[in-house]
Amino acid sequence: MASRANTLASATLESPTRGVIELQRDWRGKSVPVFVIAGGALRMRRLERVPTSKFGLEAGYHFPQEGVIEFLLDPADYPGLDPQVDDVRVAGEFNGWRGAEELGWTMKPRSLAGRPVLAWSGPAEPVLAGGRRFKFVTAGHRWLPVSWGAPGVERDEGGNLNRVIDPERTGCHLFGFELEAPADLSVSLTVRWAEGHAGDQVPLRPGGFFYDLASELPLGVYPQRGQTVFRIFAPRAKSVELAVCAALAEQDRPHRYRLARRADADGAAGVWELTLEGNLHGWFYWYQVDGPRDAFGAFDPKRRVLDPYALATVGREGPGIILDRARLNPVAAARDFKTPAWHDLVICEAHVRDLAAGAPVAADENERRGFAGLKKWVESEEFYLSRLGVNCVELQPLQEFDNRTREEYHWGYMTVNYFAPASAYATRPDAASGVRELQDLVRAFHARGIAVIVDVVYNHVGEPAHLMFLDKLYYFEQDAAGQLSNWSGCGNDLRCSAAMAKRLVIDSCAHWLEVYGVDGFRFDLADLVGVAVLKDVEVALKRVKPDVILIAEPWSFRGHAAGELRDTGWASWNDGYRNFLRDYVHGGGSRETLEYFLKGSPWYYAKWPAQTVNYTESHDDRCWIDVITENPNNDGHWPTANDRRRTHLMAALLFVSVGIPMICEGQDMLKSKHGANNTYQRGDLNALDYERILRFPATHAYFADWIAFRRSETGRLLRHFSRASEGFFQFIWGEGSAAAAIVFNADLSQGPRRLLFAINPGSGDVMLPVGEWAALPWRQLADQERFLPADRPAGARRVAEKLFVPALGCGLWLAD
Repeated sequence: MASRANTLASATLESPTRGVIELQRDWRGKSVPVFVIAGGALRMRRLERVPTSKFGLEAGYHFPQEGVIEFLLDPADYPGLDPQVDDVRVAGEFNGWRGAEELGWTMKPRSLAGRPVLAWSGPAEPVLAGGRRFKFVTAGHRWLPVSWGAPGVERDEGGNLNRVIDPERTGCHLFGFELEAPADLSVSLTVRWAEGHAGDQVPLRPGGFFYDLASELPLGVYPQRGQTVFRIFAPRAKSVELAVCAALAEQDRPHRYRLARRADADGAAGVWELTLEGNLHGWFYWYQVDGPRDAFGAFDPKRRVLDPYALATVGREGPGIILDRARLNPVAAARDFKTPAWHDLVICEAHVRDLAAGAPVAADENERRGFAGLKKWVESEEFYLSRLGVNCVELQPLQEFDNRTREEYHWGYMTVNYFAPASAYATRPDAASGVRELQDLVRAFHARGIAVIVDVVYNHVGEPAHLMFLDKLYYFEQDAAGQLSNWSGCGNDLRCSAAMAKRLVIDSCAHWLEVYGVDGFRFDLADLVGVAVLKDVEVALKRVKPDVILIAEPWSFRGHAAGELRDTGWASWNDGYRNFLRDYVHGGGSRETLEYFLKGSPWYYAKWPAQTVNYTESHDDRCWIDVITENPNNDGHWPTANDRRRTHLMAALLFVSVGIPMICEGQDMLKSKHGANNTYQRGDLNALDYERILRFPATHAYFADWIAFRRSETGRLLRHFSRASEGFFQFIWGEGSAAAAIVFNADLSQGPRRLLFAINPGSGDVMLPVGEWAALPWRQLADQERFLPADRPAGARRVAEKLFVPALGCGLWLAD
């Protein structure tokens, strides 16, 4: 039979009654094959060819007839693209990627089933002979992004995503079908050939409609007067059982109840519900869920599943703890702290245990493990971050994560529940003490004038992956065979674009804003969350807190989304800035790059000044001093004199750069991890040794003085709310070196004061030709070692027409 030359690739439901079957190869010129569905009582009512253009709109190309290729683009897929203005062209290996320069590759508007699209068609042979990778590009050289979800996408040697033409997948390899009755999603279904291919079958998996299933019903547990309501979203489950007990000792003999599935028609798609008598505040609970056990289902009716909406948990395995929201005393409700404007922020990234472990306060070991011990340190007159002067702390993850014991140190980037505060940081996790203790910690930070940002991880989950046992297919990205995507590098990628996964992100963040009063979030590996989802998160959270701080780590192993985020209200960690400064303090980097980063990475990375978070060290990888040290083995524990000078240059440049400056805990005291690159479970290396402030007091003071200056009235010239005028900056370059002098407010567009900053990362002294700028009444404020007291300007340098800047030196002057 002819069918023996082909095999099944995939089968997808596009609605409960309609779907598409994909073959591995072209089926042009043959009769329509016959397939059957196994695993249920379903039968196909109709099977027919799918128009090749359907595939063309997904893949970017199709073969409408033998020997002809047509490239297709739907402008609606590219926000900001105006077909009436933007001239879109095809570029690929077959035209040397010069489509933007060649009119012959211009796409023309046409209608496709009443849908306006752009198209280019021509002979297939010369296109295939010249190469198969391609993209769409405007005549203005704007490359249109490629979605990972498109068919046949691959990354090239430079890391760029490209579309790829597969001559075996022409559009004639797809067949549409209609079922006699809606598919039961709680049953494993497969599609196979009616005859001829024994064993050649593929799972029939739900498609896009499945991920749109949603409900606005409140989820979680709601104890009320006289009753407690339980609700959970489990769209493919065939049974959901609740287990509850009044004490942990009763877990082996809990009360068990079956939840009922709400009717999809009443706006409760996929929601299971149960109401029990009595207010069960303080009780413990978990679920056990059964469903299809196939490549897309990890259902196990014996497995305990922690409610994703549990407000507290005893540990990573659960059980969840039922809490009455009326007793939570939300921080936001009685809040008198005002979150600083983004352009006024100076952030320090820190870990709860790193700050508390060696703090000079009276706290027992149990308290030092978490919120209670850190609160005592924050309230101390000697609190490190207060003396340093930052006005914002970015705390590494506080949501429940997967450390195996309370004592085990963990960074926290393996989240297992998004509502519950980390049980490892609570003094009594079985009593949900972490809720009140975290609330008190946030209040303590606010009393100190310090905003609190929480690091959140919505790109993957830790172990146990409770959402996997609730519905692997709905919550996790995977291929047609059910193999989990792993662009996070942590074993799984959360499908944040699914409606209820996105709602989980939004609901949990809103909970942290309202109940804990945090000021904002930093999203880990936000590229995997997706720009579309991040935009919806922004809109939703700004309804809860209009001045919420939103920061993305815009990359992943898949790609980098910072360019796409520039049209949103998100700021992004700037890894380019980090890498440049490490190079620059050793005399590397170009003039253009220095100017770009000092001005706040304008336009591509940041459309507005506070959209770039400038930093040179974070928890990841080696710390700053270990990266730049002259010592062997990247061990900067005992830094050299040049290590210290380079650190001072970095600090000076960081705090004069436009954007949000961020330092890492201990960076001001030259914290070293002895060259270790990954310390996610090394509490011994990460905990702050506060005696280093005494060993390196000048460096600690240098950071503190720069922070104080940046936050001062004069420092307003460094804190930009909107883009500066064209003449605001004046750059003066050293001959044959990376040294520079920069005049801030050169055109007096922001008042009568000007600043002059000079820096020399080289190993030799330089003279910078400042020329007529020397005539202004400059007063030196700082050099590479210190800020000069106004009443004792010993060692101050006069600004001459040729400004002397020593090797590894810098200076700051004010003229008013």
